[in-house]
Amino acid sequence: MLYQVYEAQRALLSPFAEFASASSKLYNHPLSPFTHTPMAHRISAGLDLMHRLSKEYEKPEFDINSVRVDDIDIAVQEQVAIAKPFCRLLRFKRFSDNLPLLTKMKDQPTVLIVAPLSGHHSTLLRDTVRSMLESHKVYITDWTDARMVPIEAGPFHLDDYIDYVQEFIRHIGPEANVISVCQPTVPVLAAISLMASGGEPTPRTMTMMGGPSDARKSPTAVNNLAMNKSHEWFEHNVIYRVPINYPGNGRRVYPGFLQHTGFVAMNPDRHLSSHYDYFLDLVRGDDDSADSHRNFYDEYNAVLDMPAEYYLDTIKVVFQDFALVNGTWDVRGQLVRPQDIKTTSLLTIEGELDDISGAGQTRAAHDLCTGIPKTRQFHYDVEGAGHYGIFSGRRWREKVYPQVRDFIASHQDEPGGNKKSNARKGVKTPRRAAASI
Repeated sequence: MLYQVYEAQRALLSPFAEFASASSKLYNHPLSPFTHTPMAHRISAGLDLMHRLSKEYEKPEFDINSVRVDDIDIAVQEQVAIAKPFCRLLRFKRFSDNLPLLTKMKDQPTVLIVAPLSGHHSTLLRDTVRSMLESHKVYITDWTDARMVPIEAGPFHLDDYIDYVQEFIRHIGPEANVISVCQPTVPVLAAISLMASGGEPTPRTMTMMGGPSDARKSPTAVNNLAMNKSHEWFEHNVIYRVPINYPGNGRRVYPGFLQHTGFVAMNPDRHLSSHYDYFLDLVRGDDDSADSHRNFYDEYNAVLDMPAEYYLDTIKVVFQDFALVNGTWDVRGQLVRPQDIKTTSLLTIEGELDDISGAGQTRAAHDLCTGIPKTRQFHYDVEGAGHYGIFSGRRWREKVYPQVRDFIASHQDEPGGNKKSNARKGVKTPRRAAASI
């Protein structure tokens, strides 16, 4: 019932949000007579803030149309490599007529970025994708808002998530380098472990960033909530059915608006201060700061619904049973054994100020992957970085990305330790066939 009440409130506020936006323009447009009235800037700023607080935020676009490689602008096209009911595998394909550069890009490592299915859209990793495109061929998981998936598509469990990751890795091939950000660190490790146990080729590298491999270490407020409430509490208090006005009508989900409320509740003072600063920036005419605020909250306020089955499975497996670290996780009758991974190199990354995945939670993967030689295991602590800082923003670009880039580049060898051969070296490629990568 709560979901229906929320939708009714949203529908009621929608025309007021549009009215506030239009009224704001009346008080700041240079040709409007209202612009010259007393307090016009403050009135306009207040109405603009009202609009942003009451509007609906849709999924943003990646909007990556070009990237700079070796000081040359390269065109980028977003393509759908695989379409599944609950996820799309996106490829960011680079185009160039510069044959030497194209040949170089063809030999660059291939990266699969597994975005979190934990409330926000995969576009939250836009900065991650943009940086990786400078030196890599890039794929990313683009998870679908569960309210947009018809109930006829069936349920989506944590085991299905693992199946998706394995299918994507197989599609890319053994040359894949997997980067998991936050929530996916656990199912990605499970997916690769099961592939190793089954004798399949595994990715060349795994980079795990800010995830709860062992949520018992340095528990945060997020961990404590998941650990201190019963499984039944979550099922009865945060799971609702999608209203009739969406394709997923009737599907059980953990609604995005509830997740967003939880995000804001973690740091209410910071968000209140940010919105007040935005109001002052509008009054002062500081367009750059105002645009920065809009860009951040356009992404932060755009949330998706998670399938109930997947969410409840994650609560139980990761935060209550600690099944991965206890060695008791059974996926479709097969035990998850990280120790079976032998040839995949491992890099873990943690933010010093991460308030979502505490210190040591990601690093715990090293204690599980005992089959990987110590010479192929690495860890990096990012000083001064919070959770988002390890994959987005200045610290990501200046500190984390160079570490990830160099780690991947130094471990591009085939299973068994043979260096990747450069089959294209010295071979002339026809101009038309070499148009993209």
